[in-house]
Amino acid sequence: MSCFVTGTGTEVGKSVVAAVVAHTAAAAGRSVAVFKPAVSGLDELEGVEADHELLRRASGSKQSDDEIAPYRYGPAVSPHLAAELAGEAIDPALLRERARAGAASADVLVAEGVGGFLVPLTRDYLIRDFAVDLGLPVVIVASPGLGTINHTLLTIEAVRGAGLSARAVVLTPWPDDPDELERSNRSTIAELAPIEIATLTPLDLADPDSWPELDLSFP
Repeated sequence: MSCFVTGTGTEVGKSVVAAVVAHTAAAAGRSVAVFKPAVSGLDELEGVEADHELLRRASGSKQSDDEIAPYRYGPAVSPHLAAELAGEAIDPALLRERARAGAASADVLVAEGVGGFLVPLTRDYLIRDFAVDLGLPVVIVASPGLGTINHTLLTIEAVRGAGLSARAVVLTPWPDDPDELERSNRSTIAELAPIEIATLTPLDLADPDSWPELDLSFP
């Protein structure tokens, strides 16, 4: 069930999907570690739970902030730029060390990327490269609406081109009554990729017990 969660872009629901996968594993009695290499945009949250905090709560993990997200920044910009603005550089070796330590301490590791699959962590080390270093099956999170076929197929192609397993696509937020476009997007991606498609409806993030299971049956 360990996996790497990426998306077709920013604000497509990666953290929510990663949280539901982690909570599903924890509810099944597995110990779960979570990881996100960098979090940015903390200045804009104003009391809203940050991604690494949501992952910790969903998984029931006792990991510290530094163990879950070693790099955390205020501005809502790409992590490589956020690091530069902070006068530092993200260290890929540290990311690998922290993620692998989390994996070694638990039955399941749910790692979440930042933005899309080709977002730079440094100017020569992308989310793709970090995912390759971890070698986990990849779950791709996408919107169900207009434009998602192109964005999703490009991301699947990039994941497979990196030599990784594109395990599934999760379309979210999936409406209770999907329209013809949304239903067509789902079936078209499944046919053209081909790939397993799951859906996730809008959630009450404050109540994990109300969340559906999202067990994508990883080996």
